[in-house]
Parts: sequence; structure tokens; C-alpha cells
Amino acid sequence: MGNELLSTARIYTFKIPDAYNNVIDFDQFKNKVILIVNVASLCGFTPQYKELQLLYEKYHERGLEILGFPCNQFGNQEPLQEEEIVESCRRNFGVSFPIMKKTKVNIDCDGHESELYKYLKSEKPGEVGFKGVRWNFEKFIVNRKGEVVARFNSLITPLQLEGFIEQLLSE
Repeated sequence: MGNELLSTARIYTFKIPDAYNNVIDFDQFKNKVILIVNVASLCGFTPQYKELQLLYEKYHERGLEILGFPCNQFGNQEPLQEEEIVESCRRNFGVSFPIMKKTKVNIDCDGHESELYKYLKSEKPGEVGFKGVRWNFEKFIVNRKGEVVARFNSLITPLQLEGFIEQLLSE
């Protein structure tokens, strides 16, 4: 069943533009562990970029992918345009993992919401059943089988996830 699950996991059907409008086909992430994070440049949690980069450097070759999804839905903390976001991340935190196009992680007043985030939230509702993303730097982890296996709030730093990520990479 393992290979069947790999080929049918919904996460691998997404095709989403990165910050430069290059379409990223999630099919390329089969058999990898994916850490998906909504990010912002002007947030108190923005220094987490540094820890995300440390994890990426340490575990990318073993199969860890990190995807940063800029979002301006929380206190207008991501006012920059995509290319400015990437430049800021590289300059200030040495980020080399993919930064995606700005996204709506929660439904807005016009009814817009990222299909990826709708899926992630349906697979792993938040604390006390609240499905919405509460703030910037909330994290979802997908295992090598394409299953959304965990969700962590902004207070949990990337390095606090290291042991869990190591375990998933070893499976």
C-alpha cells in the first residue's frame, strides 16, 4: 500500500507559483518530508527564518523540503512584494529554500483562500478544533507518504521540531 499511497496522496496534486511565478509541482516532493510555513517580514516571529534555514541546510540532502508562503493576513506584516520578500530573506537570514507567491492562508472577506491551506487545515485542524491559521509562522509537516502529520503554532520554533523531522526522515 505504501507506493499506492505515494501516488495518490492529494498533497502531490498541487501546482503553486513561487515568488517569481515559476510553477512548483508538488509531485516533485514525493518521498520527501515537507515543512510548510506561512511567513511574514515584519512579524515578531520573523527571526524563525534563520532556524528554518539551519534545518534546510542540515536536512535538505536527506529529503527535507521547506516552503515559505508569505501572507499578509495578520496585521499587514507582509507588505513587501514577492521579489522584495525573497531578497530580504536572503539578505537578512541567508534563506535558500523556496519562497512562494503571497497566499491567503485563511478565507478572506471576498471568499479567497489558498486551496493548499484549505487542504492542510482540513487534514490537521488547529488547537481546540479551530481550523484557521492563527498567525504567521504556523507550521505544517507532511511525511514521506504525503500525509499531513503535524501542525505547530507560531510559538514552536523550527529547531524545536528537529527531533520530529529527524524521525520522519528516518522512516
